[in-house]
Amino acid sequence: MNNHFSFVGGNEGPWQVVSCEAVVGPSLETVRRINVLNVPATNLTARGVWVLEGFTSNVRYAERHEINQLRAKQEGLNRPGSVCAALIPIRKSPEWWAMSQEERRAIFEAQSHHTEIGLAYLPEIARQLHHSRDLGEPFDFLTWFEFAPEHTSAFNKLLVQLRASKEWSYVEREVDIRLVKHA
Repeated sequence: MNNHFSFVGGNEGPWQVVSCEAVVGPSLETVRRINVLNVPATNLTARGVWVLEGFTSNVRYAERHEINQLRAKQEGLNRPGSVCAALIPIRKSPEWWAMSQEERRAIFEAQSHHTEIGLAYLPEIARQLHHSRDLGEPFDFLTWFEFAPEHTSAFNKLLVQLRASKEWSYVEREVDIRLVKHA
């Protein structure tokens, strides 16, 4: 199974861009649609206005009991009713990356309660984290969320909670791209 994904922003793709907001730092160039493809950018025939790449990997910063909780509650992507999505690319500061894994874990969980916050919104909001830092991309992470329209308010509350955490003081660039999928 290929775990490498390309998010192509342009005029094609099933996801229509509803809004694109720079939360911290500069935004991305405005596009009409996004196509999510399970291939590296080097294999793309059409590159659109921009391409963001990432790969899925093992769950990081989580202990076994947290992973078990997430797996028990998390539902997959591409659910029929989940026609709303958000692509949120994030880059963290050099200070974040200068810390040890244990120091980042302490901020991520012990201080920010990242997993606990996320669990409260499962299974209504499905998510997939894509790692980009090791690919030399402009963002460290590409977070993809999918949810039904009636869960938009809950999704917004999730973001408010995460952005208020200690972990977010290390975010130096974040773009919030909202999307809708039309049948």
